Amino acid sequence: MAFAEDAQASGALKVLPTLNRRQSPLARPGAQLETLARVPIDDPLGGDFDRHLERAGLHPLTATGIEVFQINVGRVCNQTCQHCHVDAGPDRTEDMSLETAELCLSVLARTDIPTVDITGGAPEMSAAFRTLVEGAHRLGRRVIDRCNLTILLAPRFEDLPEFFARHKVEVVCSLPHYRRLNTDRQRGEGVYERSIEALHRLNLLGYGQPGSGLELVLVTNPVGAYLPANQDSLEAEWKREMKRNHGIEFNSLYSITNMPISRYLEWLDGSNNLESYLQNLVAAFNPAAAQGVMCRNTLSVDWQGRLFDCDFNQMLDLEVGFGAPRHLADFDLEALDRRRIVTARHCFGCTAGAGSSCGGSLAD
Repeated sequence: MAFAEDAQASGALKVLPTLNRRQSPLARPGAQLETLARVPIDDPLGGDFDRHLERAGLHPLTATGIEVFQINVGRVCNQTCQHCHVDAGPDRTEDMSLETAELCLSVLARTDIPTVDITGGAPEMSAAFRTLVEGAHRLGRRVIDRCNLTILLAPRFEDLPEFFARHKVEVVCSLPHYRRLNTDRQRGEGVYERSIEALHRLNLLGYGQPGSGLELVLVTNPVGAYLPANQDSLEAEWKREMKRNHGIEFNSLYSITNMPISRYLEWLDGSNNLESYLQNLVAAFNPAAAQGVMCRNTLSVDWQGRLFDCDFNQMLDLEVGFGAPRHLADFDLEALDRRRIVTARHCFGCTAGAGSSCGGSLAD
């Protein structure tokens, strides 16, 4: 099937080619790392992340145990967002097999890791998605779905809100802004309107409602080359505006810094914002945020079963190192619990200001 037809069949809203399809140099993880490494930084420590950790008394950075088992099921998505660190889109084909999904569940059954965090792409488009949700729910784990909202209205996926509710899935939804213009500018024309419709559907099922036990979290990221504002003040503002404008309620707001890799890196470079943005990240290095970075309590699994410290390292092909097993087939909880974290310059994105993680800000 042709690219445009594939996109239409998946309910795609913004049919743009990914870096991978365009064969951009930045589609290669090594090219992204090289691009970041050669940016000149005015910094006493030379813009070296490990030297900043050393000054903060945190080097070498090590894991503190695995509390979150984050599974990236692939790069297939019904959107091609301007900031996407995964370079996901309708033209991608990477998708977790059922065999790998069963291996994920087998590993979980041998551990007491409490949280399973499923991401993509649009993770719901993966053939393995429902197997993972159902299996993790049976194991009594907290299950999180990283949802782009518009997929809930796409053909073949309209039953997902009810599926989520049955399995008590915590739905963590990407929405760059509570205003239409900023959201559509980053995610594509029509994304905002469909996102609001999807949120109404979730609210009607009890998501975001007090006492329902159905958690609804919104995730915002800056639409531009700057750091996010204070998460608590943003949450209060968002709750007020979403209720006033749309009657929508939700439990929490996560504020996440845009990571300077993949398509966002391309945008930064093309708009002449790369040097200033990276300079701001380095200058805003916060030891308190560095101490709580998500890679210390998270293990990231890719669609092939390979292991990484975080989803960002996964996109840069930086597998776990220093003697830790690199595939689910060789899973060793004790070794992974104490592994040394693999770092590079992109890590400044998680330690700037209040910090940034899949759970939002890290420090007050």
